[in-house]
Amino acid sequence: MSKIIFLDVDGTLVDYHNHIPESAILAIRQAREKGHRIYVCTGRSRAEMQPEIWDIGIDGMIGGNGSYVEDQGQVIMHQLISERDSHAIVDWLTERGLPFYLESNNGLFASPNFRESARATAQAYLLGKGKDAEEVKDLQVEDVIHGIIFGGQLYRNDLNKVSFVLHSYQDYLDSKAAFPQLEANTWGGRSETALFGDLGVKDIDKSHAIDVLLSHLGVDRADTIAFGDAEIDIPMLKYCAYGVSMGNGGPEIRAMANMVTDNVEEDGLSKAFKQLGLLD
Repeated sequence: MSKIIFLDVDGTLVDYHNHIPESAILAIRQAREKGHRIYVCTGRSRAEMQPEIWDIGIDGMIGGNGSYVEDQGQVIMHQLISERDSHAIVDWLTERGLPFYLESNNGLFASPNFRESARATAQAYLLGKGKDAEEVKDLQVEDVIHGIIFGGQLYRNDLNKVSFVLHSYQDYLDSKAAFPQLEANTWGGRSETALFGDLGVKDIDKSHAIDVLLSHLGVDRADTIAFGDAEIDIPMLKYCAYGVSMGNGGPEIRAMANMVTDNVEEDGLSKAFKQLGLLD
């Protein structure tokens, strides 16, 4: 029976240097040759998807943590932050002095001070993912957040979500209070040690987007497998019939997953594909 496979990107399909292990590329191509369909399901917007991911031969993507669904080049769903809310977010973050970038399918547009102000936070993100100080000391934000654009238009009507540096956990709590009509999350760390906040469309997540895609495909969720490494991937793993956590995943997702494979840099994706019989 062919499966519908959903892959988180960062920490699952690609490592923290934005490199796709060759073993993962081969496993995905072999699985598709066996009749399985493979979609990435990521917080990234389409503009942040490097060509190498599409070159593997994936069937489509869920982006913006569930705001965008694409199958074989056809857009199935795209829910945007309203233009009014988009402008209000930019003004609110600017007034608080919080560096931010706007995530759309047309690009990732950074605030004027983002490159300098977010560099230490971006490096801390990689340190938290197991890199050492020597590996990250020379990295710039564009080495961590790929496809970012400096100097672009900030008042926009095409936003999937907005990410911003947290100076404190209170910034996240205040964003949640300031924009109750939107979904507020944190990423890059756990609980009050989170590094970034984000704001997006309310009442969507990766599991909702998968449900939309499955309805479009006419496929039952019993035939689904999800792979992830972060707390935001948990709804996706819960929704799908079988959930796989990467070995580099946080304790929450490892505890609830049906399987824990090896780290992304230790061929974890390929090993799980083999163990699940997806290459037979």
